[in-house]
Amino acid sequence: MIPLFDTYPALSQNLSRVPLMAGPTPVEAAPGLGERIGVPGLWVKRDDISGGLYGGNKVRKLEFLLARAVDAGVREVLTFGCAGSNHALATALYAKKIGLGAILLLVPQPNSRRVRENLLADFFAGARIRHFSHALAMAGGTAAELARGRRRTGRTPFVIPFGGSSPEGVAGYVNAAFELAAQVRAGQCPEPDEIWTPLGSMGTAAGLALGLWAAGLKSTVMGVRVVDSTFANPPGLTRLMARTAKVLHKADATFPEAPPQGSEPRIVDGFIGRGYGSFTRECMEAVGLAALEGISLEGTYTGKALGALAHRGRTARGMKKTVLFWNTANSRDLFPRIAGMDYRNLPKAVHRYFEELIQPLDR
Repeated sequence: MIPLFDTYPALSQNLSRVPLMAGPTPVEAAPGLGERIGVPGLWVKRDDISGGLYGGNKVRKLEFLLARAVDAGVREVLTFGCAGSNHALATALYAKKIGLGAILLLVPQPNSRRVRENLLADFFAGARIRHFSHALAMAGGTAAELARGRRRTGRTPFVIPFGGSSPEGVAGYVNAAFELAAQVRAGQCPEPDEIWTPLGSMGTAAGLALGLWAAGLKSTVMGVRVVDSTFANPPGLTRLMARTAKVLHKADATFPEAPPQGSEPRIVDGFIGRGYGSFTRECMEAVGLAALEGISLEGTYTGKALGALAHRGRTARGMKKTVLFWNTANSRDLFPRIAGMDYRNLPKAVHRYFEELIQPLDR
């Protein structure tokens, strides 16, 4: 049983889950990194090792989303992302693990080494990769891919939204908050004053905020926006939390029907740089500082989140708070799976990522 189900047993009967994680991810003190960035009371939640195949925040969401696909009796799932999407890769890898195929509908993003690695790993996972020139073209292509999938397998593929941030996916991070509460009660870490995490499709931050409130923790979730405000904004967070609470309440009437006003995450702006996937100097400096302490981050999400926290620590001349940095990156090594692969075996539409230069800050 997971902590959320321990507290709300009816959820285990009415909310399907495919176990993909071995157990709670560690929470570790990080005094060295904390001193470097002006946050001496720094702790790190190690979701970078959340799954054996691939780590990061998507694994928690996929436990519930892939369970829905299994319940639906489909043979394939279909999801969306940018070219180097961590979510798309995690979906492909874990769908394969449980015997499902994956269709990945992708759109362009700034080039980087991680984009190349993830595309090769998508192919390794046996995913069907479609790359579109822009989001509107991808929207138009979705119906065609669903129809092809139905002709191929006899069933329409199960659709997983961007980032896995539907109420069922968000439930994975409601559980994560209960997991943290259990670790606090066990004395593994102090109750954080603030929890810092990237804010993209909003599922991680929304789930944590809802779960912290339900679990009785007073920590404030600080979401560092790494996408355009069209996609990550306060009304969207409020709606996603409310929708998730409604789904959980329907599955177990003892779960609160709606979170109170003021429980939403706080959005930290000003660190996105030129846009999604474009690295900044502050971000890459944070990635380098984390690496000195053995903490693996990347430039699209977690580097920007830690960069924002470092900026806050330095401008405040030292934060006197207990701060938990929730590491949503993957630190599982992909190289053994993709070593020696020829990118020319991938669809021609993504060859550009291997033939064009990566962005200058991606050292």
